[in-house]
Parts: sequence; C-alpha cells; structure tokens
Amino acid sequence: MKSTCFFLFLFFSIQITTSQTPEEKLDELGIELLEVQSPSANFVKWRQVGNLLFLAGDGSELKGKLGRDLSVEEGYQAARQTGVDIISTLKAATGDLSRIKQFVKVRGMVNSTPEFYDQPKVINGFSDLMVEVFGEKGKHARAAVGHCSLPSNIAVEIEVVVELEN
Repeated sequence: MKSTCFFLFLFFSIQITTSQTPEEKLDELGIELLEVQSPSANFVKWRQVGNLLFLAGDGSELKGKLGRDLSVEEGYQAARQTGVDIISTLKAATGDLSRIKQFVKVRGMVNSTPEFYDQPKVINGFSDLMVEVFGEKGKHARAAVGHCSLPSNIAVEIEVVVELEN
C-alpha cells in the first residue's frame, strides 16, 4: 500500500512539474506572436464582460474560396495561421496567456463554394493549434460554417470567446 501511494504521489508530482505555460509551448512549437494592429474600422479587437473575453473575428491572410481556389489542406493552414493571430490578440488583451481558464466558443467561417462540405476539416487547423498550445483548456464548443464570401476574399475568419481566471 505504501509503495502504491508513493507511486501515485510521484506520478502527480511529475505531472505538475512538467506542465508548460502557453508561452513555453509556443516557444517549443517555434511560433512567434505578432504585434496586434488596431482595427481599420469602427470596432474593437476584444471586449471583456465579467470573466468572458470576446474577440472580434480575425481572418486569414490567404485569399480564395475553398472548393474552387484552395484545397482543404490550404484552408487548414489558413485556419492555423488565423489561430496564431488570435493567440497574439489574446496575449495583448490579457498580458499573460496563463490567465485563460478555458476556451468557451469558437465560430469558424469558411469562404467556400456551395458544393464544398469540408468546413469542419478546415477549422480543425485552428482547433488543433489551440489544443497544442493550451491543452485541455483549448478545447471548445464550435461551429464551422460555409459562407458564400468573406471580407476581402479571405479564406477563413474565426471568432472566439474565452473565460479568464478570476
């Protein structure tokens, strides 16, 4: 019995000491955060209400329509890069990514043809990155929907709601 308790203590001690902060995980992945630019229109990049932080939609630099101009893999990479932009905004809004308690809701919008049905595979690029960087805290409720067009012909736009620690 004593050896079992010691083993459990050792296991949980190792788990606690090996956890990484989101910033450490970004470094490990070789991801550099970007400087957040002010919006070019009459809105804000984020708004905090209580412990919830709402981010305005952030879009990919990649342009084109899925199902015509771009492959699912290109869309996946566009969503992943949009994720880097969103993490940059979260860092600017919070000052410390460790303040994020959990991702609550994600709305992924994909510029796609009417015949394109793989919007979830595209938005997986974002979701996979959030789990890589934030672990279980990065898992979220999500919608992945197609749109006949997005601003400036961007391939992907994503909105996020996160809960912050008290």
